[in-house]
Formats: sequence, C-alpha cells, structure tokens
Amino acid sequence: MVRKITINGVDKQYQEAIVNYVDKEQQPNNWLNLQFYYAFSRHGKKDIGEAPRILDSDLVEFSRVQIEKFLAHRGYLKAKVEDKIRIKGKKAELIFNATEGPLFRIQKLQDSIEDPHVKTLYNANKALLSQVKAGDPFDVDSLASEREGIFQLMKRNGYYDFFRQSINYNYDTAFNKSAVAVTRIISNPPDDDKHEIYTINNTTITIYNSYGRAVGKADTMRVDSQFIFVDYSHRFKPSALTNYIFQRKGDQYNIEKQNLTTSRLSELNVFRNVPNPTYTKTADSTNRLDSRIDIIPLKHMANRIEGEFIFNRGHTGFNIDNTFTDRNLFKGAEILQLKLSWSVLFNGAATAGNSIQNQDFKAGLNLVYPRIISPFKLPIPGKYGVPHTTISSNYQLFFQEGLVSRKSFINSITYDWAETTQKLHSLTPINIEFSKGIIDPVAQTQLIGQNRYSYVYLIGRTIFTAGSQYSYQLNANKLYTANTFTYFRGTIDAGGNTLSLMSKLLNTRKDTLGQRTLLGQTFAQYTKAETDLRFYRRLGTDQALVFRFNAGIGVPYDNSSQLIFEKDFYGGGSNDIRAWLPRTLGPGQFNRATAYGSDTSLRSRLKYLDQFGEIKLVGNLEYRFGLIGNFFGSKLNGAFFTDFGNVWRLKPETDSPNGAFDFSKLFQSTAIGIGTGLRFDLSFFVFRLDMAFKFKDPQFTGSDQWVLLKHGDELFRAGAFKHNYQVANSGDPYSFMQLNFGIGLPF
Repeated sequence: MVRKITINGVDKQYQEAIVNYVDKEQQPNNWLNLQFYYAFSRHGKKDIGEAPRILDSDLVEFSRVQIEKFLAHRGYLKAKVEDKIRIKGKKAELIFNATEGPLFRIQKLQDSIEDPHVKTLYNANKALLSQVKAGDPFDVDSLASEREGIFQLMKRNGYYDFFRQSINYNYDTAFNKSAVAVTRIISNPPDDDKHEIYTINNTTITIYNSYGRAVGKADTMRVDSQFIFVDYSHRFKPSALTNYIFQRKGDQYNIEKQNLTTSRLSELNVFRNVPNPTYTKTADSTNRLDSRIDIIPLKHMANRIEGEFIFNRGHTGFNIDNTFTDRNLFKGAEILQLKLSWSVLFNGAATAGNSIQNQDFKAGLNLVYPRIISPFKLPIPGKYGVPHTTISSNYQLFFQEGLVSRKSFINSITYDWAETTQKLHSLTPINIEFSKGIIDPVAQTQLIGQNRYSYVYLIGRTIFTAGSQYSYQLNANKLYTANTFTYFRGTIDAGGNTLSLMSKLLNTRKDTLGQRTLLGQTFAQYTKAETDLRFYRRLGTDQALVFRFNAGIGVPYDNSSQLIFEKDFYGGGSNDIRAWLPRTLGPGQFNRATAYGSDTSLRSRLKYLDQFGEIKLVGNLEYRFGLIGNFFGSKLNGAFFTDFGNVWRLKPETDSPNGAFDFSKLFQSTAIGIGTGLRFDLSFFVFRLDMAFKFKDPQFTGSDQWVLLKHGDELFRAGAFKHNYQVANSGDPYSFMQLNFGIGLPF
C-alpha cells in the first residue's frame, strides 16, 4: 500500500498544488476512510469509504510525467523529475525528485489580430484582460486564462459566431537564454475577412404544461412587437417573464445577458426547468438572431408536512409543520404560502399522566411578488437578483402551563433586493405588531405578592407597536462555499416613534403607569440593533476556520420602560452557545437557585421565560475538516468548536439579580462551551450532530465557574457537585453535556 508521498526540489509555493498531480489511486488513504471501507464495503461490493491505494508502477510513471508537465507549465521548461519507490514491509513511499532548472520568462510579447474591429475592442480592454506581460514567468495556465477572457469579451460584444479556436499563442523559445517570445494571435474565421456582429431580433417564449408537454391549444400572443408568447399551461401573464428577459430587440448579442435571463427566470421559483435561450440566424442575412426560450412550470400547488420528536433530559415533545404553496396565484409568478406549526413540550414522558408544560401554535400567510410593488414607478433592480415584495400576516398563540397564554398578531410589508451579487438589502417600511398576555390568576397573585411586577408587565400586558426594519447583508452568496471571505449582516428595528408623535399631537390619555395610549391601547417604543460578523478562512482541502461575532442591543425609551417580550434576546441553542439549551443561559451571572430560594412553584412557572436580556454578545470559533469522503452515500465532515458569550439586562433589575451588564465584570459573566461535531453532507442539505460541554458557567462564582476543570470527574456520573446543584435547584439536574441535532451548518 502507498502510505507516503515525498516531493523534493520544488518551490514552496507549489508544494500543496503539485501533490494533486500524483494520480489519485497512488495517494495515501485517509485512515478513517480506509477503516470504513474494511468495515462496510464487503470487499468493494458497496461504495463506502476508500479502497486501499495499492502500488502501481505504471501510475507512478504517469504521475512523474504529470509533475514534469506541471513544472513546465509554470515556466520550468527544462524541468526533469525522477521517481523512486521505497518499500518497507508492505508499505510503499513514493519519492519524486525534481530538478526545476532555469525559470523561463517572457522576453517579448506581441499581438497579431487580423480583424481591425476586433483589434480595437481588444486594445480598449487589454488592461483588464492581459494576464501576462514581458518579464513574467512563462506560465501556460495564465495564457489559458487570458484566452478565456478574450473569448468572453467577444461574446459580450455581439460576436455570436466567435470560437475559442480563433485565439492562439505562438512561442519562440531561446533555450540558452531561458527566454520566450510570445505572439498572441486572433485569426479571422475560415473563408471570411472579419468576425460578424449579431443583434437580437424576435424572442419566442414557450411554456409547456407541468409534464413538459405541448398539449391542447396554447394561449398565444405577440407582445411589444418582439415577444411571441406561447403558453400551454394557461397560467402566466407575459410580463411575468418579459420583465426578466434582458436581451431586447435591436440589442447586440451578449452572452452575459443570455445567462442573466436564465438565472432570473429560474429564481422566480415557479419553473422546473429553464435552459439557456437558443438562437437561430434569420434567413435575410442581416446578422440578426431569433431567440427561443422553452420552459416547464412547477405544479401549481404543493403541500409539505414535516415532523420532529424532541427528547431532552426526560422531557419529550413534538413539532408538526405544514406548508401549503400556491405558485403563480395571479399569473404573475406570485407565490402564496400558508404555514401552520404546532409545538408541544410535556413535563416528562408523553403519557396521560404528564401534562403539557408549554405549547406554541403559529399560522402565517405570505404573499410574495417577484417585483417591487410601490405607488411610485421604480426601475426593476433585477440585474443581480429577482427583487421581492412580501406581504405577510402571522398569528402566534403561546401557552405555558400555570403561567400565561400570549397571543400576537403581526402584519408587514417587506422589500428585498440585491445591489450587487454580494450586497443584499431588506426593508420593512410597515410592521404592525399586536400582542396580548393573559396571566394565570394564581401566578399573577404570586408574582404581585413577591413584588415581581416586571414579570407581570412583561408577559401579561396588552400592547401594540408600528415600526420599520432594515437589514443589510454582505457576501451571503458565498456562505457554505470553500472560500476565504468575510460575511456581515446588520439589522436595525425601530418601533413606536410615529405612534408617539401622533399621541403627542392628539394629546391622548395616559394609562395608570403614565404611558401614552392610542386607540385606547398602550404602544411600545424601542430601537433594536443586531450584527452578525463572520470570518471564513480556508486552510486547505476540506479544512476551514470560522470565527463569528454576534452582538445585539435593544433599548426601550420614551413611552416604554421594557422591551416587548418577543424582542428580547435569549442565550443557548444549537446555533448559539451550544452547551446550553435555548433560554437557559444568563442574564449575566443570574442564578435561579439564588433568585427563587425555596419558592419551587414560581421557579417552575417561570422556566424558559426568566432568562432574557436586552444585550447580547456571542462569539464562536469553529475548525472544520473532512473525515470520510464516502460515508453511506454522504460526505462526513467533523468540527471542533468553542462558543462564548451571554445575554445581559441593560440595568440592574430586582427580578434578575447579577444580570445587568457591567464591563468590569464581562469575563466573570461570560459563558464558555467547547465541543465537537459531525456533519453529514448529502449535497442538497447537511445534517448536523454537535456534542457540546459547559466549560465555564457564569451562574457560579470564583473557581466554581470552571465546571469542567473542577468537576469534570462527574461528567458521566453522579457526584457531590451534581447532588448539591439538584438540591439547590428544586430537583433540576445539572448537565455538563448537550447534544444538538440540526439541519444545515450552525453559521
């Protein structure tokens, strides 16, 4: 078996790349891939893992030649490579000794372009196209890249019949001087003295039925004297497509606009198949092209049901989601979605003897238009993506046993558009929210009796607000790619300012807490901002390092002394600080045992609702690497990570002792988790399993915060630390480890 490859005599800049020119079947196995092959492949009958890389002298010779060619293409025209095989036992080491020789450089570079129009176009763009210049190493790959750039330039400027074969390079090598003279040649077509420029004539758009057939009589019409619209599905208005056809009658042929048309029609999300437009030369020899676009629509209606079973530390529950989709509702590629969701969490196992701890029901109706709907006539910003207008209405009913039932109703209009391929904008000019909480009478009496008015105010009030939201994303199109880049998302949410101005102008009455009302209801006034900054750095094949910083702050003011319940920040969860369950971290150094003492009833009632904050600071550092190239049809990757941060209250609150943000105590109040995970990459989605451990827990003080170091011996067994915690926390156990299942990467 080949177990090692050694390459000597090669510049450091080529060390990593040159290994790839050794034949794949002669590259050492990944140890884990090999073990899975032995365990599950049944001697190659199943394609699992990697078969052993057995020494093959013919492939070694082939690899030697490929390495020699690689060096020659980098300018080392006299390079020689010798191979040697060292065998010890049944293990083989392949050794390639390279003698690079002198680096040949381009001494002279000249052009030979026959067509004067092509020459003028090339010279006007030469500074952008040229990959090489006199004095550079003679790099064949750079010349090939330049050749492709010239070809694309021609295709963008009307040269429909231009072929790559028209671009060639002649080399004149002076071997003794290690110099090369290069002539760049753009020749004319055979039997012609120039390259022809073509313009667009008419465009025929044919929409078949959902099965891809032309059955029955089609809706046929001519639009704007240039589009012939043929619709066998009888479901589309011509404007739904013509808005995103970027090649118009009289325009020069442009391959970029051809590809842009295909991309935008696909992004409408109502077609199953959108091939590139095809072109036919008109019969009148006027250098015009008739284009044709044939597309197949998706089915008009669809329904998807998803389910999930929850099990965590003895608690069970389930989620059921149903999404109904109506595509092309008004024949303009609009999408209507009705989403229903029901979540239930039981106190223990889901049996008749255990009651429901909480449940959450959501119903949402979204109508998405593939354009900007506005009373003003605006240009369609479709060059970098299809813009959308989303009219949304959502209802939510949340119930927690023995505490509260909350209803919320949210209506909004949102505009999404792309400034460039990297810059995305989302603006919600109108967002109206109404929420109402009904506290259990026993719980309300208990809360008031302990002077916990803030909780009564937080979860039990009836309130509404009207505001606006805006978010900006940078490099969202690069997420989940193996590149080095920076991602940023910033969001600002402001509510109640217009309502405040109206109430002051109308001099509306105030409630018993001194807050103004409008239409008889108290309204909320706040500003909330959140950022998500990530640095993705590729370290090599299947390796990456990702750092993420997520910060947010919400500030109530003027007519509000507290944020709306739904606007608060919470810590923990599979995409946050993974060693803690959602809503079980913070705020700050808040300790539930200290806060409630022996009041087990109130402690139980407020579970999952009392650990929130108006400030959030979270960081994540994750190292990702490949494990198994073929794991039962998927690619298995791994990760090591650390998560740190917390949520805090804006100012000291009696209901959240030690929960206020204090910069001098930032480290003491910061949680740290560490862990490892597996990612099963099925191409169309990633299934994730993370195992996270509490390393530093801010609910404790001093050295007791370092729970994994001080009490790690109780990681998988009971002991004094766990026993004391359970006694102090009314029977709630302490868990060092948290398993997180998820779809997609955490960030």
